[in-house]
Amino acid sequence: VQLQASGGGLVLTGGSLRLSCASSARTFKAVAMRWYRQAPGKQRELVASIGRLGNTSYLDTVKGRFTISRDNAKKTVYLQMNILKPEDTAVYYCNMPFGDYWGQGTLVTVSS
Repeated sequence: VQLQASGGGLVLTGGSLRLSCASSARTFKAVAMRWYRQAPGKQRELVASIGRLGNTSYLDTVKGRFTISRDNAKKTVYLQMNILKPEDTAVYYCNMPFGDYWGQGTLVTVSS
């Protein structure tokens, strides 16, 4: 299974970005997906999850600003990030917990 993440970049505080993660998994629609991030010098943390039925959960610090979604026809999971803050700066990784597959990471830099 391959996961290809994209959509990172440099944005000003208060801006928005949408990350995408395309999967090659034939069983994509049947599995949960997650977004993690790792900031410099910090441990990787779970940012958002979406179940196969569309149920979602979020890290407290991103609730109300980030939205995870999925398009099973495109086998893609998204992370819409709004009202970005400098503390959101990190490499963002998509993850398929079933099988523990990881994307290559995409860098998000929020400048003040």
